[in-house]
Amino acid sequence: MDLDRSIIDVFSDACAKFGDRPAFTCLGHTLSISDIDKLSGRFASYLQNHTNLKPGDRIAVQLPNVLQYPVVVFGAMRAGLVVVNTNPLYTRRELKHQLNDSGAKALVVLANIADTASQVIEETGVETVIVSEIADLHSPLKRTLINSVAKYIKKMVPEFSFRNQVNFRDAMGLGGKAPHQDVKRSPEDVAVLQYTGGTTGVAKGAMLTNRNLVANMEQVREALGDSIKEGEEIYIAPLPLYHIYAFTIHCMSLFATGNHSILIPNPRDIPAFVKTLKGIRFTGFVGLNTLFNGLMRNPDFAELDFSKLHTTASGGMALTRDTAKRWEEMTGCVVTEGYGMTETSPVVSFNPAEAVQLGTVGKAVPATEVKVIDENGNDLPNNTPGELCVRGPQVMKGYWQREEATAETIDSEGWLKTGDMAVIQDDGYIKIVDRKKDMIIVSGFNVYPNEIEDVVSAHDKVTEAAAIGIPDEKSGEMVKLFVVKADDSLSEEELIAFCRDNMTAYKVPKQVEFRDELPKTNVGKILRRELRDEEMKKIEALENA
Repeated sequence: MDLDRSIIDVFSDACAKFGDRPAFTCLGHTLSISDIDKLSGRFASYLQNHTNLKPGDRIAVQLPNVLQYPVVVFGAMRAGLVVVNTNPLYTRRELKHQLNDSGAKALVVLANIADTASQVIEETGVETVIVSEIADLHSPLKRTLINSVAKYIKKMVPEFSFRNQVNFRDAMGLGGKAPHQDVKRSPEDVAVLQYTGGTTGVAKGAMLTNRNLVANMEQVREALGDSIKEGEEIYIAPLPLYHIYAFTIHCMSLFATGNHSILIPNPRDIPAFVKTLKGIRFTGFVGLNTLFNGLMRNPDFAELDFSKLHTTASGGMALTRDTAKRWEEMTGCVVTEGYGMTETSPVVSFNPAEAVQLGTVGKAVPATEVKVIDENGNDLPNNTPGELCVRGPQVMKGYWQREEATAETIDSEGWLKTGDMAVIQDDGYIKIVDRKKDMIIVSGFNVYPNEIEDVVSAHDKVTEAAAIGIPDEKSGEMVKLFVVKADDSLSEEELIAFCRDNMTAYKVPKQVEFRDELPKTNVGKILRRELRDEEMKKIEALENA
């Protein structure tokens, strides 16, 4: 494992070896690896010759899964800049926080969402805003057609204006007039500021270095083994590239091996998603539990060609047994679940395809140590639940400008506390029990929402479920369940009876609430915290009435 290379070293090697191979396809248009090389060079030239940006400065990239994303990110890195991956769904408050916290001096944003940024940009230190339309890298005719339909027919582009605005295509034109110079960056230099989701408080920027990301790329490749063949894979990319999981898989591991990613700009539009997949004999699929469920509910999904599909990777949230079983039955491909977090670039563990243990997140990837500890920091033996800790080359440098938070998370020996409760089995496989803060304590017994949700999701009338703890006079806390029905005939009584048959009495939900949908993050994780906050407000209102 060569950890002395930078991301641009990896990029240059891939361009030299696989230049003619397709790299990314979006909305029917494909860019080869040599196209990405040429276009990212132009963008780097623009940044170097037409802005005041210097190596080490931060550039926020607020783009969904469109072809501009890899061009902009690799171009920014070639110019020596630090990429600040920025969620397109951010509110004004969230965006303003991230731009100011990171000290971003430039922003690349899609026109469809630029109105949010335009309302806060004057309250930040951003000096240059580069605005791109969805099809800016397509052929002239298709570009005009797609961009016009988005703007004038579908009305997808709200009004916005920036004092310091540059159009992406103009920037690329200027960049093409002069050569760029790849800036040498050391393995310890920060490459990406990846902000945590903010579901546990104010979003913090994890400083991911070149070494962190290159190491995790190598770890993922070793974990996947022979299942990734150079220049032969076609992977579906519905998860956002600005999320570190998809970035490491598609922009690092697959790009470095000359493989092809099919970008899905809007995976929530399931019918359009399935239509995109028709006729593609894809070999890999990267997703998560809620996405797998959504696809399998679409009647056209089962008609796709799965004959070449050999890898389905799941991460980002717990994979339920029922979902994994149905996916394998429908596609013929077993789901290999892994585990990671923003602070670990992100992959910590992965199920080997030839030895998947359903219900676990696999074994630690190469060069990674794991252990579990109790509340006092003492190491615990195998098969005992405790807080999972990780040490390895993929562990972040720390939180951006937050020394205290860094010290609370990473100890002097380099162990990172994940905040997740886990069990390490004798065979090395890891089972994530739950988030430490999501754990419910009923009469002194630990109850883990993941277990309850896994059981409930196996009911054939349930689409998805979320379990939280709410105050109870007798037991301290009790379990409340939120459920989206797959069948309107499902009743609370039927569901609770099912739970009694399948779990210990103290784990059985005392309350069930049916909903049309559950709150989720941009990548589809169910937000238990939001549900819990709603319940606490209701309880507080009743107490004050």
